[in-house]
Amino acid sequence: MMNALQTLRDKVAEFAGRNIGGEYLVPSLWIDPREPGEDRVRKTDAVNFFLEGFDAILGHGDHQADTMGNAGEWTRHAVVYNIFTRLTTAWDHNGDGRIELDDLQGGLRETGTFLKSIAILPYLKMMGVNTLHLLPITIIGIDGNKGTLGSPYAIRNPYKLDERLCEPFHGMDVDMEFAAFVDAAHHLGMRVVMEFVFRTASKDSEWVTDHPNWFYWIDADIPDRDEHHPDGYGSPHFTDEEMQVIRQRVKRKDFSSLPPPGMSYRKMFRDMPLEIVTENDRYIGILEDGARVRIPGAFADWPPDDVQPPWDDVTYLRLYEHPGFDYIAYNTIRMYDTRLATVENENRGLWNTIINVIPHYQKNFGIDGVMIDMGHSLPKRLKQYMVERARKMNPDFAFWEENFAISARSHQEGYNAAVGYLWSDEHLPHKLQEFLKLLDVQDVPVPFFATPETHNTPRAAGREGGMCFSRMTIVINAFLPAVLFLHQGYELGETFPVNTGLGFTEAEIAALPAHTLPLFSQSALCWNNSDEMSALIAQVTTLREQWRDIVVSPSHKSFYLFETTAECVLCYVRQSQDGRNAFAVLANTDCINDVEAVVWLDTQYDILTDELSGTEIHRNDQEGFVFRLHAGQAMVCELRTTKMEIEEFEA
Repeated sequence: MMNALQTLRDKVAEFAGRNIGGEYLVPSLWIDPREPGEDRVRKTDAVNFFLEGFDAILGHGDHQADTMGNAGEWTRHAVVYNIFTRLTTAWDHNGDGRIELDDLQGGLRETGTFLKSIAILPYLKMMGVNTLHLLPITIIGIDGNKGTLGSPYAIRNPYKLDERLCEPFHGMDVDMEFAAFVDAAHHLGMRVVMEFVFRTASKDSEWVTDHPNWFYWIDADIPDRDEHHPDGYGSPHFTDEEMQVIRQRVKRKDFSSLPPPGMSYRKMFRDMPLEIVTENDRYIGILEDGARVRIPGAFADWPPDDVQPPWDDVTYLRLYEHPGFDYIAYNTIRMYDTRLATVENENRGLWNTIINVIPHYQKNFGIDGVMIDMGHSLPKRLKQYMVERARKMNPDFAFWEENFAISARSHQEGYNAAVGYLWSDEHLPHKLQEFLKLLDVQDVPVPFFATPETHNTPRAAGREGGMCFSRMTIVINAFLPAVLFLHQGYELGETFPVNTGLGFTEAEIAALPAHTLPLFSQSALCWNNSDEMSALIAQVTTLREQWRDIVVSPSHKSFYLFETTAECVLCYVRQSQDGRNAFAVLANTDCINDVEAVVWLDTQYDILTDELSGTEIHRNDQEGFVFRLHAGQAMVCELRTTKMEIEEFEA
């Protein structure tokens, strides 16, 4: 929508002077990120607050993001801020100590909205963010959902946005507010990347009534498997012998005649119903003989012997139609049996509908890329169609993959980045060192996310060392050949996780039931925490931009890992292709104790300067540099080298 930002600004301006929300409290970072003050919360007039935000953005003109190359390769220099819209800009605006689900006086919301997300864009710009990654923002299903709001991944219709993400007071719909958000981001030179799950849908998807053949069905009276119903519906059981065969065949990519689940499991699944009715927010299908059927929940697609119970709120879409494969199992939802995965069996109506989702958001909102969740479970042909269609509309459109591997396969399939696994290793110093050693000896096949946390993991500030650890990681990560990824709240020192999907112990999961988590219920970030690091991030991203050509290089010849005299101190050097420009990153991974370490660096300087603190580091008599690092401290030092010194070092 062209000029959506100005259109929404003009509509909001109609409410100026009405004091629609009374006394409206907002985090001071939203108003003045460079001078937030001591109290960190300010009283304001809601309409004036929004108008000032609009005017600040419109004052920048319309700055289209720069392009490094076609096919989404701008991803390489992305500094990403992850936004979970309803959480990121949620706040207790009336000061009553809770986040209300009901609208406040005048039609304002305390849960996050696109309008409030527009207001924080200058704050994100100040930190050096040039790309926004949105967790799913489409309408959410009801059947089986958790908490007060449900999971954004229980997508009821990927073509429709969640109305809760819009402020009611101005009377415009959520599409206009989102269009204005994208428009505002583009004014500031930021790109917008949406996240989708195309492999699953909510069990009460809007597609069910018109397209029951896009879903799997089981007898309605079969309960989900739990401690009371051990024979209920869940992932199929396989014997040890069957598992051995399955793993061997999958390992060698032999998907012909994969072992199917047992007959007792397959008999749970029934034909497509002739009639569909709604009972207690659940779809029930009626077969020709009057039998009742329901849509079963999804479960982990690999490995087949995963013991977690079925997911309550989503189901797998039926991407292929074949009477012999009318059940949900590893060989129908991910490792597709070759007898099933044929052109003739493609559920073409469903495929076309999925293929057109991304172009819908390109055409109507101008988004710049997508993150595909569970992309590993999509058929290769379907992914190819999606990539080709999107890049036909925009040759510079980006595709990101929620894949924890860092492999050439992602790039071959059209992806510009993969999540990778640094988030799982960075809090363990020995694992972090191993990760860096790989960058020293092999090229990076696809950019990965340089981040110590995601919305599914423990928070960085909740790890040992707290904000000391977080500050260390932003410096280490900013100069890796990777996408610098800032998970919302990371910079604030948020310790409460969004979800407990990855990296949590059983005890931690038990202590954090789903309904208490922000992924499923209303919550707010600790925007008023004075121990935040937005200024440090701004400082670090400025240096990253200064050395961008070096930073984004995937070549291992641009990355050198140096040994130090202290086991807890890591040091890596990034250098230009000609070897004349370089900088060193050092960090004390011990977030409890100070340490001194000597590092031998090839440089013409006798004194190095930490670009972050201004501290000078001198050579000692043995020609090494003596670094004195506080607990968790990280430094960045520019090196001046000569071509001869680099060649001698490599020799």
